[in-house]
Amino acid sequence: MTVSGTASFSASQPQQPQPPSRPYDPRYDPLVAPDPGAGRAYAPTWWVASAGTPPEDDGPLVRDIDVDVAIIGSGATGMSTALYLAQEHGIQATVLEANQASWGCSSRSGGQGQNASGRLKRSQWIQRWGLDTARRLDAEIRGGFENFKQLTTQIDCDAFDGGHLYLAHRPEKLAVLEAEARVMREQFGYATRMLTAEEVRRDYCDEREAAGAMFEPEGVGIHPLKFTFGLMRKARALGVKVHTSSPVQGWQTIDGVHHLQTPGGVVRARRVAVCTGGYTGQALSPLLKNRIMPILSNSVVTRPLTEAELQATNFRSLTFLTDTRTLRFYYRLLKGNRLQIGSRSSVSGADAEHPVHLKLLTDAIARKFPPLAGIRIDYSWWGWVDMSHDMMPRITQPEPDRKIWYAVGYGGNGVSFSTWAGKRLAERVAGRDTGKDVFELPIYKSALPFPNVLGLVESPAFAPFRRIGQRMLYKWYWLRDEK
Repeated sequence: MTVSGTASFSASQPQQPQPPSRPYDPRYDPLVAPDPGAGRAYAPTWWVASAGTPPEDDGPLVRDIDVDVAIIGSGATGMSTALYLAQEHGIQATVLEANQASWGCSSRSGGQGQNASGRLKRSQWIQRWGLDTARRLDAEIRGGFENFKQLTTQIDCDAFDGGHLYLAHRPEKLAVLEAEARVMREQFGYATRMLTAEEVRRDYCDEREAAGAMFEPEGVGIHPLKFTFGLMRKARALGVKVHTSSPVQGWQTIDGVHHLQTPGGVVRARRVAVCTGGYTGQALSPLLKNRIMPILSNSVVTRPLTEAELQATNFRSLTFLTDTRTLRFYYRLLKGNRLQIGSRSSVSGADAEHPVHLKLLTDAIARKFPPLAGIRIDYSWWGWVDMSHDMMPRITQPEPDRKIWYAVGYGGNGVSFSTWAGKRLAERVAGRDTGKDVFELPIYKSALPFPNVLGLVESPAFAPFRRIGQRMLYKWYWLRDEK
């Protein structure tokens, strides 16, 4: 018998659309708290305010149940896994969600659907694995992007198919972007091209820091919560059960059956898929302990811009943008003419509410778009990003003799790939992955690594020191990017 993550719990739980019984806790930190709580309200995001009524769910678990497949987490990965299990394999899974439906990243992300996953660029794939593997990985992730793009035409999610602008925030960054654009054209066949600062300001927006940009035609901006709600509606129409206010607070495996303890009862599951992203608590499972580094990302949305402000900033497109800082800013004009911008700043949940992190974003607005300096901020929030220690995701069964799978580690690039990860995860859970070459790719073949020192030594012994290293790196990144 194996035991994973035990904790005390308390009953909760009104079902949507009734108000949740417990307030949102902005200090939640997956490296400290045993679980994300039970039945907590959504973070105060623009996405929550504008998504409309959430889909019906099946309410909190209130008794012990037996299921074939349990999925932990109701974000885009969890809901797409459930959807594809039902749609393509005839398996009706049961989804367990700690708080409200799609409470984590799906209600807090930037909504930038890029043709990517993880933090490594394609040139870095070549350096790490060689050109042949890099091309196979590109075909897989590009297939995931096309699948995501198709889904955005089926789900009402404010999708804008306008590509992606990667802006050089300093002139010396142009050479880096030019080199990457060349790799993408010559080695992978993309129509990536460089734009001058004048072209960016004339055709997209008057972003004053931009020294030029790399334009990728592949990019779809979405309303991430509307999108995941759409996945949930599709899945529930096929018989999927979604139990909210039902965190997994204890996990025992007895004679091959997983006993998942929730506040209202035990789920006995033959197979378990973990799709908890940056909200993966340390106590959930030993298979994931210390293998994800949760990183906070802060985001704001302004009041709607006036016509005069739109003219002054020359916004001509809803194409989303990121810049070349190591702790990059991501931003775009939303439908309804609100500006959204986010970045990395705070390190721990206890520090997340400090005003300095909001100031980082409002100062960035003033630098990038001077006519908007001092504009009213209507929504401010933060959320956890699931960063793997080697900067690439994993969709895998870490131990062949245990029927547990996970899909995590997108590193902030999961908006598009998470749905494809769910599709591949469904194949694996259903036992349809045997003999397929695609599952020999690095993101499918190996488990998430432990922390390492300088990329040389991998060990869980380094885990307690990760936050110390993160604070030091953040200071170094700032000095390198701004000085």
